[in-house]
Amino acid sequence: MQYPEEYRSSLDLLHTQIAIKLVKDTFERALARNLSLTRVSAPLMVEKSSGLNDNLNGVERPISFEVPALDDSELEIVHSLAKWKRMALKQYGIRRFKGIYTDMNAIRRDEKLDCLHSIYVDQWDWEKVILEEDRNLEFLEGTVDRIMRAFMETQNVVLENYPELKPVAQDSSVYYITSSQLQQMYPDIPAREREFRIVKEHKTVFIMQIGDRLADGLPHDGRAPDYDDWQLNGDLLFWYDLLECPVEISSMGIRVNSDSLLRQLRKADCLNRLSLPYHQALINGELPLTMGGGIGQSRLCMLLLNKAHVGEVQASIWPEWMKKECMEKNIELL
Repeated sequence: MQYPEEYRSSLDLLHTQIAIKLVKDTFERALARNLSLTRVSAPLMVEKSSGLNDNLNGVERPISFEVPALDDSELEIVHSLAKWKRMALKQYGIRRFKGIYTDMNAIRRDEKLDCLHSIYVDQWDWEKVILEEDRNLEFLEGTVDRIMRAFMETQNVVLENYPELKPVAQDSSVYYITSSQLQQMYPDIPAREREFRIVKEHKTVFIMQIGDRLADGLPHDGRAPDYDDWQLNGDLLFWYDLLECPVEISSMGIRVNSDSLLRQLRKADCLNRLSLPYHQALINGELPLTMGGGIGQSRLCMLLLNKAHVGEVQASIWPEWMKKECMEKNIELL
């Protein structure tokens, strides 16, 4: 990924900070209203033995540590709250079509750093209760449409306050396609290149059914087998003219039920997880059926504020060579 030529941010550091709060406050309210969500507090860490941490693609290493005050129990910094939220919905007694959201902060030590990726992750994690009859692609797409309405509402507020900025999306329309359909369209190129082409053409795209193997024997992208149903999930991507690339804003989906959990654990050779408390509760029908996802806070701010680097809207740690490159390109990292 290359930095834009002759870049200069439309907002200085102080106005950037003010605008970040405007984006976050506006989108958070719109998201909660459109999806009927209530804000709750969330953990920064979970017990390793609980099975609640998100395994992401299965290769990322969580940051872990032992706590003497807890009899040296091993805790892990969360990667996301995909599983924890489902437990919380049961605890709070949330009913159908209602849900929760929270500010999720995480550290992903194995992230490869570039304009879009940081070891510090901040996102809105949300989850809502559904029923068995809601477990279909039509319901999933309808939820994406509601998230897009929240995005457009936020973009309109930002442009009213900062007319010098350029819009990311022209309207709330989303192009829906499955990973299998996309692979059939472009059978001879890698998944990332397929994403690039489809998002460049359609601007706002939701790629569905991610995690299972496609006709070429490879998954479109990695997904842990024990939270999203691989047939009922997807990624929301925007085309970003400034960097001339697609940017993923959200990964979300309808969550596994007991049948899809077992099926996916077998495919991933992870049946050993069935002994963990979370997985036992799911298999025994003790958890509600849900859907949910994460929406990147810094990425949303980056796009709506026309920034060239995620480090312009979040305070993280960057290698010296990257800080030097950014300085040469007029990119002010926080």
